[in-house]
Amino acid sequence: MHTFSTSIDIAQPVERAWSVMIDVDHWHEWTPSITSVRRLGGQPLAVGSRVLIRQPMFPPALWAVSALVPGERFSWVSVAPGLRVTGHHDVVPISGGSRATLGIEIDGLCGGLWARLTRAISERYLGYEAQGLKARAGDGAYRHGGLPRSPHR
Repeated sequence: MHTFSTSIDIAQPVERAWSVMIDVDHWHEWTPSITSVRRLGGQPLAVGSRVLIRQPMFPPALWAVSALVPGERFSWVSVAPGLRVTGHHDVVPISGGSRATLGIEIDGLCGGLWARLTRAISERYLGYEAQGLKARAGDGAYRHGGLPRSPHR
């Protein structure tokens, strides 16, 4: 398995960072690593939800949510012949705000080759996403309603 990840501190509470993170329909507005996002089924993001994502330089990928802890983290998986990519999105409280960690795990028969071929772009995209998440969370004009909330916060 090959793993790429990045973390970023955000001077906003966890709830604010989470509201941006879970609002996948609008990711293309704040990161150049996403061209378009389409949630299938029209339901809020939940385990089993499927999302079609288009990114520059990658084929379209269908992601299925595999785990979700509202207000804290979610993971999703995209599979192709010989390849399984798992994306992780976590946010935790820290002094002065929150810390978001974004990462992918690449596995499967072709996983090693895919990881080597896409390492630079994967790391660059994770950086774009982290910076975009931070900027959007700090944007006072941004509003997202109907958020899944953590029962712990």
